[in-house]
Amino acid sequence: MRFPAVSVRWKIALTVMAVSCAVAAVFGVLVHNEVARHVVADVRKETRENLDTALDAFEYGTSAEDVNSLLDPAELPDPLRQLVHSGRHGTMVGTYRGRLVMWAAAPADGRVLAVWHSYANTRRSLEELDTVILGSAVLAATTVTLAGLLLAHRMSRRLATTAAVARRITAGDLDARVGDGGDLWRPGRGPAGRDEVAAVAAALDSVAGSLQSRLQAEQRFTADVAHELRTPLTGTLAAAELLPEGRPKEMILDRLQALRRLTEDLLEISRLDSGTERAEFAAYELGVLVERAVRATGLDTEVRIVSETVVETDRRRLDRIVGNLVLNAHRHGRPPVVVTVDAPPGGPPTVEVRDHGLGYPADLLHHGPRRFRTDAPGRGKGHGLGLTIAVGQAAVLGIELDFSNAPDGGARATLYLPYGASAVQ
Repeated sequence: MRFPAVSVRWKIALTVMAVSCAVAAVFGVLVHNEVARHVVADVRKETRENLDTALDAFEYGTSAEDVNSLLDPAELPDPLRQLVHSGRHGTMVGTYRGRLVMWAAAPADGRVLAVWHSYANTRRSLEELDTVILGSAVLAATTVTLAGLLLAHRMSRRLATTAAVARRITAGDLDARVGDGGDLWRPGRGPAGRDEVAAVAAALDSVAGSLQSRLQAEQRFTADVAHELRTPLTGTLAAAELLPEGRPKEMILDRLQALRRLTEDLLEISRLDSGTERAEFAAYELGVLVERAVRATGLDTEVRIVSETVVETDRRRLDRIVGNLVLNAHRHGRPPVVVTVDAPPGGPPTVEVRDHGLGYPADLLHHGPRRFRTDAPGRGKGHGLGLTIAVGQAAVLGIELDFSNAPDGGARATLYLPYGASAVQ
């Protein structure tokens, strides 16, 4: 049987409540026992003194009028009666005429001489003491529990803030910082001025800052390399055009064109990483837009338009996404490659690109596309930037891009365009 998950806040609060209740119970029992021991001892002492007085009066044949003494009382508790018959003195709580009393008895010429002292007031005092102890324990436990809950709530809120920032950083927001809240960590306070939660927040901020610096350095390096390659590559392509016609020229131009595409891809990724790209939206018929993007690839691809719709998008960027997905399907998958456009009622317009090859590798499905990685035995080779660019352009357009494998085989990439499109009749 699995118990429901409990937040840290409630775990701390419940622990504080349990400990405070246990401490209150222990102290309550100790106080009750100690007070009861002293009170009962006083009553027992007074009753024994009355018994000594009664024994002296019995020995001299007089009566002790100031004590409640009896000879062989019928209501004397049996254990105390047996103790007296054995020749010893004793005291015991019992009843006399329906009242709670403290009995004290001793042997007197073969008979039992007993005295009694009212015990009702003592019992009432002990009950009132128990009520006070219980009320004080409940009040103390409630106060400590509320204080623990307040402390746990603050700690839980700070941990939740730290976790939310960690999720934002994981999603790509490297500007997110926990320290922006102001109450978790302030630079210059030093280790002695921070608690453990603030130390975790500061460590997360430090990791995010270091990661951001390294990624920015990588982006600058990529952009610089691509820019530096562009000029000599253009000159090399121009020079290659002057070579005599033939197979060597074709091979050189093919490799140079591939290098130029790689350079352009690197420049595009650098722009996407910088976060400065902005889409220019306009209204387009989605099916027509997708058909043109597929034709521009020059590859044998089937386009199925289940239902047409008008969408607000950036034509150039959507062309780039669809083109890269189709090129990836042909390069790494197997024919037939099918592109399906659909606009289901009540749902977002979708564009699905599917091949019939071995499907996407598990690493891509789990982590998403990564640069310069294909990781798919049998899915061909490539520099691995096409899907990365598609994901980046989809983020600029606010489009969700999902990668999956079809149940009957083959890789499937699905674009979910934003809601709000109007269907074309």
